[in-house]
Amino acid sequence: MHTVEIHQDNLLDRLFIWLFSRKMANAIDSTTAATGYEGFVDLSKQIMQGRSAQEQQAAVARVLQSLIPAPILWVIRTVFSPTRLVCVLNAWFAAQMFEWLVGPCEVAQAEVKGLDGEVRSQPSAVHIKKCRYLEESQCVGMCVNMCKLPTQTFFTEKFGIPLTMTPNFEDLSCEMVFGQVPIAAEADDVMDQPCLSECPTGTLSASGCHKLQV
Repeated sequence: MHTVEIHQDNLLDRLFIWLFSRKMANAIDSTTAATGYEGFVDLSKQIMQGRSAQEQQAAVARVLQSLIPAPILWVIRTVFSPTRLVCVLNAWFAAQMFEWLVGPCEVAQAEVKGLDGEVRSQPSAVHIKKCRYLEESQCVGMCVNMCKLPTQTFFTEKFGIPLTMTPNFEDLSCEMVFGQVPIAAEADDVMDQPCLSECPTGTLSASGCHKLQV
């Protein structure tokens, strides 16, 4: 039996959870009776219900864009090119600010192929030790449609800072690499990932999570 690790949210964590949950509820015009992180995950499940994979990703994209005004995104995308320093700073910021969402994480070294094709070793990766979101949901579809793909697209297209996320569905860890251009979804091995054994839908697929194909 899988046991979900209990995270102790501080005041700032609870504030972020409330803000993101509110934005998600507004995006789908819905509410949840659950509170805290449980409510955040419940709203994620609601976004998935009756929506295709593309519609789920679009809903999350609206939530992410609602958090940062368009003029600020334009300034960041225009002024800050994805240099080594910018990517390293983004990794540091993500490791500090998103523990409430993904659990304990740390900055790590990564081999990054830049836009110029040159491979560089730089501390612009974030190693998520055991993703809280994936651990709580036990759903491959939620991980990919609600986190990996929209987050990659948001940073790469809206911020102008390439990001590749590589979840490990065996130990529930994940690697975020800033500066690494993500491959096309259809060429990503994650799209063939079978359901986790404790998938809450009860509709297990051994050839690839059905929520990725909807």
